[in-house]
Amino acid sequence: MAATIKDVARAAGVSPATVSRVLSNQKAFYSEKTAQKVRAAVKQLGYRRNTSAVELVTQRSKVIAVLVSSTQTNFSDQILKGIQEQARVHNLSVMIIFAGEGDAEVQAKAIRTVIERSVMGILLVAIDLDPSNDELLENANIPFIFISMTLKNSAFPFISSNDFDIGYQATKYLIGKGHQKIGLAATDLDSFVGHLRYEGYRDAMRDNHLSFDEDWICGGHFTYEDGVNAMEHYGPQTELTAVISSSDLAGIGILNQATNYGMKVPDRLAILTIDGTQLCDIVRPKLSSVTQSFFEMGANGMDMLVSDSFKEFYSMYTVDCKFNPNFLTNWSA
Repeated sequence: MAATIKDVARAAGVSPATVSRVLSNQKAFYSEKTAQKVRAAVKQLGYRRNTSAVELVTQRSKVIAVLVSSTQTNFSDQILKGIQEQARVHNLSVMIIFAGEGDAEVQAKAIRTVIERSVMGILLVAIDLDPSNDELLENANIPFIFISMTLKNSAFPFISSNDFDIGYQATKYLIGKGHQKIGLAATDLDSFVGHLRYEGYRDAMRDNHLSFDEDWICGGHFTYEDGVNAMEHYGPQTELTAVISSSDLAGIGILNQATNYGMKVPDRLAILTIDGTQLCDIVRPKLSSVTQSFFEMGANGMDMLVSDSFKEFYSMYTVDCKFNPNFLTNWSA
C-alpha cells in the first residue's frame, strides 16, 4: 500500500499541513530542521506526491484558533471582541479553545487540537505557556502571537501592556496623591508579568525616597478571592493608606473586605486597580484604575497575524508590541 501524507507526517513528527508546506516550498512556515525531517521521511517511505491531495491540505484555512486561559479575571472578553471584529474584516472565522490555568498537559492538548485542525494562525490570550510546550508550539509551523502576556527569555512574538510601567505609574500616581505607605495586592509574583509590576512598584517607591515593607506585598492570581485575602492580611488597623490591586476583580475583593472592616474608601484607604474594565463602573465607590488597551491588543493581534509582512519575518520572532497604561480616575483613589 502506497504511503500517504499522514504516514510521512507521523514519521517526521509533524502535522500533515506541515508536510504539505514543505513539499510546496512555503518556507515562511517551517524551519530547515523540520524540512530535513520531512524530506527524510519522504525518502524512507518512498512517498509520491499527490498534487490534488496536497492542494486540498494546503488550501489556506479561514480559521484562526484562539487559546484562552481559564483565568478568573474578566479582561479576556475585550480582547476577544477585538479579535472577532477584525476577523470579520478579514472574512475569517474564530475557534476558541480553553487551555486551562498553568496546566502543562491541558495546554499541550489544546495546542495539539489546533494543529490537527490545520488552522491559519493561533492567538494565545493570557496564556503563560509552560516551557515544556515551547517546542510543540514552535514545531507546529503555524504563525502565532501571544496577547496580554509579556514573555521572559523568549523570542516568541507577543503583544502586551508595558507591565513595568503599569507598576511604576500606578505607584507614582498614588504618591502624587500624598500616599507614602502603599500596598501591592493579589499579584502573581511567580509570573513574569507580576514580577515586572513589582519591579515598577519598587522602583517608583525608591525613586521617591520611600521605603516599603515586604509585608505590604501580597501574592495571588488576580482573583476576587485574592483581593479579599490580601485585605484580611492587612487587617482593619493596617498602616497602609493605599493599595494597588492587580486586577479590577481583586480590587472589588479589597473594597468589599475593607467595607466589612468599616474602613471608608478612599478616605481611610485608597484603592487603585489594574485593568480598567467595566467592573470599575458597577461598584460603589467606582474604582480608579490603570487601564489597559485590551480591545486594541486583540484587534492588532489579529491584523498582525494575517498580514503578509508578518509572514515574511515570522520565523525571526521579532514582534514585541507594548501598550502604555492610561488612568481611569474615579472615586476610590
